[in-house]
Amino acid sequence: MSAVIPSGEPSKPRINDPTTSISRRSLIVGGASVVVAAGLSAAREPGGESSQPSGMTVEKADTAVVFIDPQNDVLSERGKNWGAVGASVTENNTVENMERIFKIAKANGYDVFISPHYFYPTDNGWKFNGPLETEELRTHTFARSGPLNLAGFPNSGADWLGRFRPYIDDGKTVVVSPHKVWGPQTNDLVLQLGKRRINKIILGGMLANICGPRYPVWGDGYQAAMINFRFLAHAVWSTEETVRRMQAA
Repeated sequence: MSAVIPSGEPSKPRINDPTTSISRRSLIVGGASVVVAAGLSAAREPGGESSQPSGMTVEKADTAVVFIDPQNDVLSERGKNWGAVGASVTENNTVENMERIFKIAKANGYDVFISPHYFYPTDNGWKFNGPLETEELRTHTFARSGPLNLAGFPNSGADWLGRFRPYIDDGKTVVVSPHKVWGPQTNDLVLQLGKRRINKIILGGMLANICGPRYPVWGDGYQAAMINFRFLAHAVWSTEETVRRMQAA
């Protein structure tokens, strides 16, 4: 299975490299494997659409859009994690880029899948956690009252970003079971894609250096994520290029 990926950006730390001539805004990554990375920029070769050789093609019959964590706690100014990710979300037009992909997918008949992140009260019974899990549980990030209880959910940090609701709640978007920590190993995304014979995905959302490539990358988060994407991805595309390819398919 292959993947293409819009928007998203490592949340911390954020760096500005004065030697980089390519803006990190509006960019995506295409990747190999079942689910790969999140959208980031990368330097391009002169005259080329992508800085990597690409066997990635987009066809409606077997290509779907997958968004990770399109939720208030990481995308809204009111979110619990805005202090850590807000500057990057704003700088890279993450929300705007995600909405462009939502719009083009719905207008052109692509399947759309959402992989949300939820914590339930029973998750506080975990016997061990990594630093990020500990902090998320402490701050009640992505917190819900229970798997079958929506009390307090509307407009909470775990709820969808408001401008995404029309695309997610249209009765056609597939919301898979929540992932825990990061990666699709803990939910049914792979099953849902396979049942629809989806072989390629356009993958985006937060957080690019963690939930996207499924690797907990710290230190120079942006550079580390880009290195991972180079190993995993079929191509590195801008959001503009992705929209064009989706329209042309």
